[in-house]
Amino acid sequence: MANKFHNPATVALAGKYSLGGEVPAGSRILYVSGQVGLDSKGKLGATAEKQCDLAWKNVGQVLKAAGMTYRDVVKINAYVTDPRYMAAYREARARYIPDAPFPASTLVIVSGLAEPNMMVEVEVVAAK
Repeated sequence: MANKFHNPATVALAGKYSLGGEVPAGSRILYVSGQVGLDSKGKLGATAEKQCDLAWKNVGQVLKAAGMTYRDVVKINAYVTDPRYMAAYREARARYIPDAPFPASTLVIVSGLAEPNMMVEVEVVAAK
C-alpha cells in the first residue's frame, strides 16, 4: 500500500500541501535532517533562490542514498529567516515536488539558523 494523504473538505487548504500524511504499516521511514543551501564543497549559496535550490537538492541526495525519491516524502518542515524568502522557497519546492499528492507541510519564519548567512533549512520525513 502506498502513502496516503488526507484533505478533509471540512478543513481549509491554503496551498500546495496535504493536511495529513499516512504511512502504511511495514514501511521504511527516513528522517532527513535539516538541509541548508550548501553545495557539495560546503560553499553557501549567495542568494535565497540558490540556497533554496541547494537545500532541496541536498534533500534529494539523502533520499537517493536511502533508495527513495521526492515522491516518498510525507512531511516537510521548512524554515526561512525572512518572509521575503518565502516565494523563493515555494518556487524551489515546486521544482522538486511539482505534482499532487503533496506532502503534509509546515513553513516557519525564524529569527536565525545555525549560521548567520543561512536563509533556509528543509527537513523531511519520507516513507517507502
